Amino acid sequence: METTPMRIIARIHSDFSSKFGIPRQSGLVDSLRATVVFEPEFRSPEAFRGIEGYSHLWLIWQFSECISEEGSWSPTVRPPRLGGNKRVGVFATRAPYRPNPIGLSSVKLEEVRLHTPDGPVLVVSGADLMDGTPIYDIKPYLAYVDSHPDARDGFALAQKEGVLTVNCPDSLLACLPESKRQSLLDVLAQDPRPQYQNDPDRIYQFEFAGAHVEFSVVGDLLTVRTITAG
Repeated sequence: METTPMRIIARIHSDFSSKFGIPRQSGLVDSLRATVVFEPEFRSPEAFRGIEGYSHLWLIWQFSECISEEGSWSPTVRPPRLGGNKRVGVFATRAPYRPNPIGLSSVKLEEVRLHTPDGPVLVVSGADLMDGTPIYDIKPYLAYVDSHPDARDGFALAQKEGVLTVNCPDSLLACLPESKRQSLLDVLAQDPRPQYQNDPDRIYQFEFAGAHVEFSVVGDLLTVRTITAG
């Protein structure tokens, strides 16, 4: 049977220029905002008729920074949740290194902008995607079939993580636009470090909303060292 090749319909624009710091699951940081900008051939306003009636959407996307050579996938992976030293089956995880590098995220639809210079744009919150990530499809989230409150979570936690207290002087936050400040604090509270790293003397760093952020963690306290604009 002849198959139809997958086509990129859109790309997301988020505050993360690299993988470090991105929440480990969608919906963990509700304050994060991102925009979905469509490729020219998919910018017909008719394609979005009725989408404003849904509060949440599924994004089907590509792990564009984690694509391995064809055929080089592994049947087992080491999830960070298990400290990075225990192997489980790849299909029992959401690890990015898969036979097909496809991701799935549930996001909240905040706004539909039909008439922008880039055509229709969707503003979403709670996304866990790096800036520029290709999107293959968008589907409505239907609570009556997509939500399973009694589902088992395996080795993953059901609750939001948010385990750290964040110490960040207001003078450092001034380097960020006001609309981005709470989002950064919420991201840091999730503990962006790999879960098998716990060195109190180490300075971690990542890019967020065009700024360079450095922090350290001692126990349950995360201290922001510097935020440098640009």
